[in-house]
Formats: sequence, structure tokens, C-alpha cells
Amino acid sequence: MAERKFTGRHAAIVFGGAFALIIGVNLMMAYSAVKTFPGLEVENTYVASQEFNNRLAAQEALDWTVQATAQGGLVSLSITDAGGSPVQLADLSATLGRATHVRDDITPDFQFDGAAYVAPVELGAGNWNIRMVAHAQDGTEFTQRVVLHVKR
Repeated sequence: MAERKFTGRHAAIVFGGAFALIIGVNLMMAYSAVKTFPGLEVENTYVASQEFNNRLAAQEALDWTVQATAQGGLVSLSITDAGGSPVQLADLSATLGRATHVRDDITPDFQFDGAAYVAPVELGAGNWNIRMVAHAQDGTEFTQRVVLHVKR
């Protein structure tokens, strides 16, 4: 039986194959990242930056604390003032979704039960975000992204 030799041609094929594999995986990962997360936080970043300090000061003046929990098929969004009392909002809109993609995003119908805002939502285990926009009774806008860890 003749002994096979490792030639320059073989080395070029191995070298080219390794680079093709690396480039292929990188392209697949880049495509997956772009496809699953839009990356859009605001439509016009310049306008948002011009209003940021005023909105931040107004929001901090409210001195609200927000906490989220998920238990028994209910998601609860607790918003309290500086004294620890529940805050009743003029209006609340929220998007609930995974931290890594928008495929599972939903808009729960939160209702105030006297202590917190609750919505019937069944969530799988993992890291979820609630991107909320609320308005105080005086019209002050309050925006926050609340992290919600669900364990099973």
C-alpha cells in the first residue's frame, strides 16, 4: 500500500476550510443577532437627547419605586411613592418581552387592584423585561425598563 503524503495542496484545503468555517459561523451569528433584536430604543436620538435632562428631572421628582413579580399566572407591577404607598396612575402602557429578542413581546392589560397593577400572563422561565410608560395624575411621564426574573 502506498503511503499518502501531506502536500501543499492538502494544507491549502485545510487552511481554506478552517477560514470558511469561521466566516460561516460569524455570518450566521451576525444574521441571527440582527434578525432577533431591532436595536431601536427611540426613533430620533437627537430629539431624545435634547429632552433627556428635563424628563429625567421630572421623573426623579416623582420618587417612585417599581418592582415586578410573576406568580400563579399573574404579572404584578408594584409602583410605590416615597412613603411606600401604592401609586394610582393616569395611564399605563407596557410591553413585556424577553431581554434578547422581540418575538415573544406582548402588551399585557394591567389593571390596578388597589395595591399594584396586575395582568394575567403565563411566562416561561428566564429573564423578561417590562418596558413601561406611565403618566402620573399631573401628566408627568415615567418610563422605566423593569427586569423580571421568572424561575420554574
